Amino acid sequence: MVEVKNEVGSYPVFPGRKYSDLRVGEVFYDSVTVTEAHLVLACGIFKDFNPLHSNQTFGERTTFKGRIMHGPFTSAVMAGLIGNYFTDTIIASLEQKVIFKAPVRPGDTLTTRWRVAKKEDKEKFEGGIVFLDGECVNQEGTLVATGEAKALVGNG
Repeated sequence: MVEVKNEVGSYPVFPGRKYSDLRVGEVFYDSVTVTEAHLVLACGIFKDFNPLHSNQTFGERTTFKGRIMHGPFTSAVMAGLIGNYFTDTIIASLEQKVIFKAPVRPGDTLTTRWRVAKKEDKEKFEGGIVFLDGECVNQEGTLVATGEAKALVGNG
C-alpha cells in the first residue's frame, strides 16, 4: 500500500498492476451485488426513466418480468474493475465494447472477469496498450455481458 498526500490530507492507494508485470493470459476478477439504490441512481445519472427501469408494475408485464438495470450500468461495473486493477498505473482508458446477453436486476451479484489478450509496447509512455477480453456473469452463472477493452498502462 502507498500513502498519497495532497492538500486535503492522505489516503491509501493500492498500487496498480504495472504494464511490465502483466502476462498474456493473466485473469483478474471481482464481484459486486447490485442494489435498489444502484437502479434509482442509474435512472438519474443516465437520465433514463424508461418504465423498464423505473416502474415495477410495467416491468412485470414485459418479457423481463420486472425492472432491469440499464445496459450502461453493467458496462460501467465492468469498466470499474479495470480502473481498480490498474489503480495508479493506468494512463488512459482507450476503448470498451460490451455486448449485453441477459438482463441484470437489483439483487444480482455480478462477477466480472478480464483476461489480458495482448500487449503492445509504447515506449513513449513507458508502458503500453493492454487488450482485454471480458465477461460478466450473475450469481447463477448466467452470462449477462461480454466485452473487449483497451487501456494504456504505465510502469509506475
